Amino acid sequence: MVKQQDTAAAPATDIDAASTRLRPARPDELSLLASWRDEPAATFEDWSGEPPRGAERTTHVTVPGGGELVVTDGDDAPLGTVQWRPVPYGPGPGSEALDLGISLRPEAWGRGHGARAQRLLVEYLFVTTSVHRVTASTDVDNVAEQKALLRAGFRREGIFRGAQWRQGSYHDLIGFSYLRTDHDRCG
Repeated sequence: MVKQQDTAAAPATDIDAASTRLRPARPDELSLLASWRDEPAATFEDWSGEPPRGAERTTHVTVPGGGELVVTDGDDAPLGTVQWRPVPYGPGPGSEALDLGISLRPEAWGRGHGARAQRLLVEYLFVTTSVHRVTASTDVDNVAEQKALLRAGFRREGIFRGAQWRQGSYHDLIGFSYLRTDHDRCG
């Protein structure tokens, strides 16, 4: 399990990079976030359709050790969310990574918010946890997100064949990673 670091040195709850910020959702925004989950803005976020044979239909679940922050612009208007969840790469201590995801509304697309938000989240996770590896993946056809991850400092690792069930079929994903040592070098 990824250990939480001493939060005395952690950044403030709000994380800022010029015109993109990350912060916890406010109680008055919870219905907005739920509506975004119910009405996806992109095909890559459309989880509709029957689940694969033998799988149960589930609702949005927060995984222990994971979390979610709201992505906002410089005026604090919500633009989407970033999430993270633990992913084991072996049974031993230190073999757990954190996998992140992002969902931005169309009005935020093409303005650099995705790359900045994902870089901010990586920095936040390296300050507040002991994790060595942060991962992300996206559909092979989601070129905009691939470019955003590269701009955020992630490295492309390869194709995960048939890894994601969405809209009634399996889809290939491209995997990316960002290591603590990458962060230490680039800081």
